[in-house]
Amino acid sequence: MSLKKQYLKSKPLCKVTFKLDAQAAQHAQKAVLCGDFTDWDAQPLNMKRLKSGDFTLTVNLEKDNEYQFRYLLDDEKWENDWEADAYIPSPVSVEDNSVVRV
Repeated sequence: MSLKKQYLKSKPLCKVTFKLDAQAAQHAQKAVLCGDFTDWDAQPLNMKRLKSGDFTLTVNLEKDNEYQFRYLLDDEKWENDWEADAYIPSPVSVEDNSVVRV
């Protein structure tokens, strides 16, 4: 798992590429990215499944913010990004949420 950040010079945005590797995906057929920037369940973002079994998605996020997120696998299992910038206790479960800072 990894986060790749590319800051735009012309706009106050950062292109963040989220990558969930095949091992962490645990043979999932579907992965969605949920977080502050998707209103969690209201607007999840479908990730693209690669031939390797990895999942990836690039999202534009406003700079100078931090966002909580998690991956939802096959609509039933939550997974964190263990290479995230930080972790914050979730207000709705006993687990932490991953954090990306841009």
